[in-house]
Amino acid sequence: MSAIAEPLQHAFDDRLAKRNALVLAVAQALAGGNNTVIVSTSSIIGAVLAPDKGLATLPITCMVLGMWFGTLPVGWLARNFGRRFALQVGSFFGIASGLISYTAVMSGSFWLLLFGTFCGGLYAAAHQSYRFAAADTASEAFRPKAVSWVLAGGVFAALIGPQLVIFTKDMLSPHLFAASFLGQSACALLAAIVLMFVKVPPLPAVRASQGRPLGDIVLVPRFMVAVACGVASYGLMNMVMTSAPLAMVGCGHSVTDATLGIQWHVLAMYAPSFFTGSLISRFGVKRITGIGLALIGAAAVVGIAGTSVAHFWTGLVLLGLGWNLSFIGATTMVTLCHRPEERNKVQAFNDFLIFGSMAVTSFSSGQMLAYLSWQAINEVAFPVIVVAGGLLIWLHVRGRPSAV
Repeated sequence: MSAIAEPLQHAFDDRLAKRNALVLAVAQALAGGNNTVIVSTSSIIGAVLAPDKGLATLPITCMVLGMWFGTLPVGWLARNFGRRFALQVGSFFGIASGLISYTAVMSGSFWLLLFGTFCGGLYAAAHQSYRFAAADTASEAFRPKAVSWVLAGGVFAALIGPQLVIFTKDMLSPHLFAASFLGQSACALLAAIVLMFVKVPPLPAVRASQGRPLGDIVLVPRFMVAVACGVASYGLMNMVMTSAPLAMVGCGHSVTDATLGIQWHVLAMYAPSFFTGSLISRFGVKRITGIGLALIGAAAVVGIAGTSVAHFWTGLVLLGLGWNLSFIGATTMVTLCHRPEERNKVQAFNDFLIFGSMAVTSFSSGQMLAYLSWQAINEVAFPVIVVAGGLLIWLHVRGRPSAV
């Protein structure tokens, strides 16, 4: 009995949860620039260096593969060596990612660029788990806000990443974006310093029998729906965001317009985080998640309607807003599906499924853009949203779930 009581005591320390959420929000502001730099630049560099234009988005796919492969090791490191250690290992790969990608651009090596962005994905797997680190010690009532606070740090990442690209893209001319990757490494180093102030009490040693088998947890209806909504929101967002800069340049728009489009998109992804947690507490997690999925559908409609700068920017903003509501909602549902001693394996498995879907969507977006069209990429959103939304309605109709 005491073995269960102690982690529960940690789980409901909201004072510590608030402190960690603020620290992690700062780290998120710095670490989030990693993804923005890679997404804003890699498909454009890939179009120049890749042996086949259909492989232009492969560097971003490698980043997503790194996120996918990194999720389970991050969970294992957190479980065995502590959450902060796991996050700092990720920071090491963030620093390495920028240095390797810089070398790739300077030497004109497409394959080295793939390795650099893969390391960036390993880093992303770690900083994506910041949201769970903030929820580790939060009560059920404060948990949505803790997740939102951390993701709110992405607002500053939305400013840091694109502006870093804009101001450094020609600094080492004629090597476009080489200096941007050096800036990416510097941000990862600063994030590692900030993470030193995170305090997550380790779970006491517990017997394996006190945690349910993962196979039992994944069959819980709420977990299945949470994963479906997480996969839909992140997979669709990634598919459109990955191809948007290349599509904009292909439609005759400038690199600056494409980069600013990503900036507005990332701002829309994270700015609502200041109040998304409160909205979930007031209106319910399923309702807010459903609204987010609907906004992603609206983004697809705008993307199909035209290819002007206004169409791209409006669609990317709607996509970001929809991602925020649906992904924070899905994350909140995941935290309600496990006991404290089960948290690392459940959270890591959730992210493993989500980032696996992202690997598929990021690679397929490059192929679809090269051989079909920008409109075809947006059309994929509709059946996915119908399935995820249908499952969300089914969960709502089932009524209030039993306690974990």
